Amino acid sequence: MDAELVDRAVKGDREAFGRLIERHYDFVHAVAWRWSGSETDAEDIAQDVCIRLGAAIRGFRGTSRFRTWLYTLTLNAARDHRRRQARNERKLEAYASDPALKAGSGSDDEDRREALWAAVRALPEKQCDAVLLVYAEGLSHAAAADVLGCSEATISWHVHEARKRLRTLLGKEAVQ
Repeated sequence: MDAELVDRAVKGDREAFGRLIERHYDFVHAVAWRWSGSETDAEDIAQDVCIRLGAAIRGFRGTSRFRTWLYTLTLNAARDHRRRQARNERKLEAYASDPALKAGSGSDDEDRREALWAAVRALPEKQCDAVLLVYAEGLSHAAAADVLGCSEATISWHVHEARKRLRTLLGKEAVQ
């Protein structure tokens, strides 16, 4: 079904494009949420992906599956959003005299999980992407490599390095 809709959308069929958006919006939103950790940011990223998809769909060549291509589009939008946020935070920090205080001690399981995913999102970009694709999305290393356009060994290395860094950041018991 996607192949036919994509083919029609590439040729300029607005109805097919709308149906593709409807079919894949929940997927895009879920990926965006896992990458951002925020419902509000996920909405912004998902909307950005829909806009980008409108401009990019005619360039889809079918060399990969549509969903893989959509993953890549969503990851790029999430990265751009993260960079925008970082720039905005730096601007706010420049005007603020006191750093923002973090609430809570992180003692229960939910707080530890949130701290872990926050730490994952703070990893270097390639490590973060690899960990989120493998552990949050449940992709194999080979599928993650396809999405990120690199080798399976590179994904394995990024995951390994991320785990080492997370152990240091969070303590050995937090990363299994």
